[in-house]
Amino acid sequence: MFVQNGIVRTGIAAELARHVETHGPITIGLAGAGQMGTDLIVQAALMPGVRIGAVVELNAQIAVDAALMAGHVREDIVTVGSASAIDRAIETGRFAITDDYRAMCAAGHIDVVIDATGSPNIGTLVSLEAIRNGKHVVLLSVEADITIGRYLKQEARAAGVVLTGAAGDEPAATVELIGFAQALGFEIVCAGKAKNNAFKPDAIPDEFEEEARARNMNPRMLVEFVDGSKTMVEMTALANATGLVPDVPGMHGPHADRDVLAQVLCTKEDGGILSRSGVVDFTLGKGVAPGVFCIVKPRHPRVMERMIDLKVGPGPCFALIRPYHLTSLEVPLSAARAVLHGTPDMEVLDHPVAECTAVAKRDLAPGQTLGRIGEYDYRGHAMGWRDARDSFALPLGLAERARVVKPVAKGERLTYDNCVPDEQLIVTQIRRRLDQADAQYLAA
Repeated sequence: MFVQNGIVRTGIAAELARHVETHGPITIGLAGAGQMGTDLIVQAALMPGVRIGAVVELNAQIAVDAALMAGHVREDIVTVGSASAIDRAIETGRFAITDDYRAMCAAGHIDVVIDATGSPNIGTLVSLEAIRNGKHVVLLSVEADITIGRYLKQEARAAGVVLTGAAGDEPAATVELIGFAQALGFEIVCAGKAKNNAFKPDAIPDEFEEEARARNMNPRMLVEFVDGSKTMVEMTALANATGLVPDVPGMHGPHADRDVLAQVLCTKEDGGILSRSGVVDFTLGKGVAPGVFCIVKPRHPRVMERMIDLKVGPGPCFALIRPYHLTSLEVPLSAARAVLHGTPDMEVLDHPVAECTAVAKRDLAPGQTLGRIGEYDYRGHAMGWRDARDSFALPLGLAERARVVKPVAKGERLTYDNCVPDEQLIVTQIRRRLDQADAQYLAA
């Protein structure tokens, strides 16, 4: 029995304590020390049984500042350049910083790698290198997951390691609710998230610099949330992990508050706005953000009677709501479960059902090279995978550094016809191979 501050440890806390007794703490290699990475460094320092062994960051001072914030002593924070040096640092209880992701992934004492770069291309490179070195991978970069996650899953399975989405992020938090509802035998009508900030599809970083500073965020990252790209990315990831589909391109996104959510995001037959059951969507209403939800329908009148009696709602559909998600703070739990159980918290299906495409935020002219998600050129837009494929829509994860070859008006979709993705990027090369395999699959 393990006791902490007079309270018996239970669940995964007890499992971690047992693991430490036998194997020592689970050691994490982290790629990226930005906002999410800094949160992870601080959180891991507070968790018994888990530690950050090494961080990959091109700007070493950012990683140093994060380690100091987490309580590490400056003398114990070392900058190294090789896998063996990382291992020596871990062996002596120090905190290693490197600019070489290959060295971190090759270090023998690293059990699991968390990608917190936010870049589809860099996230792909880090994940593949970790898998080649037999490390489990927690993919906090949802953009990489929705673009080439199927390939990464195949590589991870072939190597005998786990590739998982991150606990605490909305997709994995929603998957938890869906699994709970499925275990109880409910029909899954709709699942998704509540948008946690304003929705301004044409938002640009210049408009949000002050708010970003106040929230200690990069303006580009804030805009990725405000313009809806992050919601579209996350709901695409949820769709491709569960089989839920966008009911309409861009989803409905109603202003449905908590008390009416289940009466709005249900089928038209039950008085709602959905054309079918089994969809993914989001709400702009009050009382749910920053949480996630799963709209369910009982299959028996007795169960419906009990749900109404328990004040879950008036029926016939009910909203199961998790009113929070702890983003980067929960992520180490995915790393722990990968090591302890060899299981993912969330993984992509073998074949997609949704695609996150790109829509122009402004008029784009031939010859332009596109910037990053959350900047000035485009935003994310979720839709059905087959519809996206049939319309030659450009996946959002391939838009960065793509070259415009035909005029694109504001509000129009980026396609392979009007934009050419950067063929030098590994994520582009892998996605092309996936698309070719899909063509053969569809033709069979």
